[in-house]
Amino acid sequence: MRVLLGAAILLVAGCSGEMDNAQEAALVENAIASAEAIAENITQEARRERVAARAPERDAWVGKWTGVEGLYLTIEKGDRPGLYRITNKWGLDEDMNGTYRAFATSEGIAFRRPDRRVHLEAGNGAASGLKWLEGKRDCLIVAPGEGYCRD
Repeated sequence: MRVLLGAAILLVAGCSGEMDNAQEAALVENAIASAEAIAENITQEARRERVAARAPERDAWVGKWTGVEGLYLTIEKGDRPGLYRITNKWGLDEDMNGTYRAFATSEGIAFRRPDRRVHLEAGNGAASGLKWLEGKRDCLIVAPGEGYCRD
């Protein structure tokens, strides 16, 4: 960011005879905006790398998870580490299913359904609050009353 700002100042200094103050100010503003955009991109990329580093532990969740009454959650790997594709039927109504892009988080995997943002966390059947999943050990929990387990 400092390099771009320095380059803009040198450019302004070298061209000062040909530009008025408004043009010089616009040039400096553009250089600052470019530097800020580059810094933001670098910050976002660093966040993605940290999330991708956690991906191997989330990759163990890839596969089909079964809920109650025919509900299910299927996790597939995405095209980059830390990204996933979720196919989910979370309710009995016809419109309560879909396929969504998801990403690894520090606690689990997150994605957005039409009704809300969903965050999957590892747990057991008891954590789901559903008596039909009681006794299961390998589960993903959305919230009390919604969970999916492996047999």
